[in-house]
Amino acid sequence: MQSQDVAPRPAPSSASSADPVVDVEQAEAALVEHYPRLVRLAYLVLPRRVGRSRRVLTAHALTQRALPRNRTTTPVIPAQSTGRGVDPGYALVRLRVVRTALEAGLPLRRRAWPKRSQLPPLLPQVRGLKLFPRSGGADELALDQRLSALSAPGRAAYVLRGLEKLPDDDVRQLLGAAGVADADAALREADEVPGQYALLGSPEFDPCSLQARPTDLMRRRQHTKAALVAGAALVVCGALLGLPGEGWGPDGAAAPPYARNPAAEAALDPGRLTKVAATAWETSARTDFSVWPARGDLTGDEELLRRALAVWARPGEEVGVSATPGTPTGGPSGPPQLLYAGTVDNARVVILHDGLRIARYAEPKDGTAGAALDFARTDGAGRAEANAVVLGRADGNVRYLTAPWVTKAAGRDLTDPDAGARDLTLADGVTSPVASPVQQQSGACASWDVLELTDGSDTRLVTDLGELVPARLTTGRPGSAKDASGAEALGTWAPYACSLGAVRGQGVRSVNAWEFASQPLPDSSGSAAWVCTRAETWRGDGARVMAQFRTPGGAQGAVAAKAQGVPACGERDPHVLAGVLWKSEGGHWYLLAAGGRDTKSVEATGGINDSADGNLLTAKAEQGAQAELKGTLENGRTIGGLR
Repeated sequence: MQSQDVAPRPAPSSASSADPVVDVEQAEAALVEHYPRLVRLAYLVLPRRVGRSRRVLTAHALTQRALPRNRTTTPVIPAQSTGRGVDPGYALVRLRVVRTALEAGLPLRRRAWPKRSQLPPLLPQVRGLKLFPRSGGADELALDQRLSALSAPGRAAYVLRGLEKLPDDDVRQLLGAAGVADADAALREADEVPGQYALLGSPEFDPCSLQARPTDLMRRRQHTKAALVAGAALVVCGALLGLPGEGWGPDGAAAPPYARNPAAEAALDPGRLTKVAATAWETSARTDFSVWPARGDLTGDEELLRRALAVWARPGEEVGVSATPGTPTGGPSGPPQLLYAGTVDNARVVILHDGLRIARYAEPKDGTAGAALDFARTDGAGRAEANAVVLGRADGNVRYLTAPWVTKAAGRDLTDPDAGARDLTLADGVTSPVASPVQQQSGACASWDVLELTDGSDTRLVTDLGELVPARLTTGRPGSAKDASGAEALGTWAPYACSLGAVRGQGVRSVNAWEFASQPLPDSSGSAAWVCTRAETWRGDGARVMAQFRTPGGAQGAVAAKAQGVPACGERDPHVLAGVLWKSEGGHWYLLAAGGRDTKSVEATGGINDSADGNLLTAKAEQGAQAELKGTLENGRTIGGLR
């Protein structure tokens, strides 16, 4: 970033007499109401090189200092004077936040007195902890790296476009008011970054929702002996405070080591990584991740492997760490197994396995700062679950590393079973890109792409749910479910594919769809289908169950009831009961309820009182009526309705 990008701050007298005057109270109300948005704006404009923890505190400090001391005028931007509803108080504090964030990124000069925004903030202060936003995905990391390559005005232009939804004319005027000498150049620079504006709302860029880690505990303890170890401490601090961006050191983005012992050293030695032979799976009694060979064009790059192991053991500030629920993120207890090391799109990727977890390390191929570390549980994975691992996501697509026993891979739209599968290439187990449903834009779900894997005579479907290991899709009654392959299984899943979006990021191991009932509709409207989908997790608890209802001609099922952490519709308790209020074409309302085929009777009480023998209940109802459902099984046991 060049210092000439930001001009001196305009004098207050330059304000037009037509500009609105903002009272301190009005500015304070706007700042308090929009505080999270303003802090996010400052965080995105600040340079990435200062480190995530300091960037968070600086963003909060700049936003809090945006409150004026007295009545202040603020320039009127056309967007504010043509009915958009942005009040002058918010416009003023936003302008002050942008101006000070631009100033904070300017380099310090020997002959110039530093501005207050260029100095470390006095408040807020956090001692003993490092605070940083929650980690996003590969797309957020890539966007952050692209923005870091821009000047501060370029970043501000991009963020004002994407976060504030300002047109270019308004961005130009706001930047000019903030002291940017050449706003047109800033807009042209922002054009160089793809317009992934939806990602600006990601938790990756939310400095108000934070994670905490301790600072260097050993160094804090040693401060009591600073007089005796001043020389050593100076060397250590020099290494810790060196800014990233000039290439990778021996340990890359890892934090400083806290302890030395033989077991830890063995786990961090790339020469001791387990590398399985390419044909080991053919004769092994097990077929899971433990027999995957090491693949990729960088399996011999010891420096890359050393960085991946060091970051796993000690992720530093510049590392975005994510893990599926219930997955520990600590370092390996011994030398892990290498599954992959190679170049994937614009990153160098290393996939490791320690028997319990899959760990994915990714660093930018161009050598810039920052890295990503992702974890997923895989304990107990068998041949059916150890079929593929996500290598990377980019431009709405995902690449997989497949098991050595996979002979064919294809993409398929789960919502359209008649469309057929699209063959994917397999190069050393790596698939060509396939559309990822996880990266679909918000709105109506029109398709859901899944991965179809063939292993000899077996074909399985797996889906990307935003985690390292795709979830297996099955169909059938719990306890006898089978892989979702074949026309019948595809037809079962098609109307309920979009409901998979409700279980993204939950550590899902498999999702089963079971049509447990078919119910004739009143008023001769045909027959409706009742399907239960259950998402099992790798950690065993937290399964999500949804009972879905679909009428004839309906493209998608409607969720009638859902629950989490219950045994219903699962292998241990393959029973389910659900109901829905339904309006016929004749305008009449009914309570429709259904249980599994082993349900002896169904009863409704409360707002609707009715009962029926068998597993189906149809009762007249009023709009908005509520009822409690109870089912009796053939063995005499009673079950409640899913809710």
